[in-house]
Amino acid sequence: MTTTRYGIKDNQVRAFNKMIRISHQKLNLVCDMVRGLPVDRAIDVLKFSKKRVSGEVLKTLLSAIANAEHNKNLPVESLYIKEIWCGKALTMKRIFPGPRGSARPILKPFSNLTIVLESGVAPTKKAPKAKTVKKEKAK
Repeated sequence: MTTTRYGIKDNQVRAFNKMIRISHQKLNLVCDMVRGLPVDRAIDVLKFSKKRVSGEVLKTLLSAIANAEHNKNLPVESLYIKEIWCGKALTMKRIFPGPRGSARPILKPFSNLTIVLESGVAPTKKAPKAKTVKKEKAK
């Protein structure tokens, strides 16, 4: 495969969602649920997730699928989530009045989300090998 701009290959496509009003730790919990899944399975997981941010992740995933269909003519059935990551954006700082005329800070964080889809067969995760226990012979 040849590499195009920004290190994205010909069989890959990406989508961004910037300034999501949630912390990156909470967003990363949802990203971990769908990382490495085929697209149709990831859509099901996000639709039935109880996390508030799962709607934003679903919207970004559907945007990446539309990019794959329209821009690169990739078949939707063979797409899987190659990479998904989130990062910090700006943090709004507000002040809440405290006792005796003092002030308490309120931090309202924002996050960015990036999804990279790839066409092909999703790699399967290898199960960890069970440890074998050596039994000593009784003499």
